[in-house]
Amino acid sequence: MEFDEPKCVAAGQCAMVAPDVFDQRDEDGVAIVLDAEPGPDRHDAAREAAAVCPAAAIRLVEA
Repeated sequence: MEFDEPKCVAAGQCAMVAPDVFDQRDEDGVAIVLDAEPGPDRHDAAREAAAVCPAAAIRLVEA
């Protein structure tokens, strides 16, 4: 997974749909990647987070 932090608009959608993969910084709300290589049990949530990101700051790279 790739996360383009400068593109993040701090909407929080990723942290809401994939809280085990993303969180947000307290000071500005910008997303934080908690798990850059989520396991199979988190793939669906990571895909959904990428899909709902309004800034398209999350890109999934699958082997």
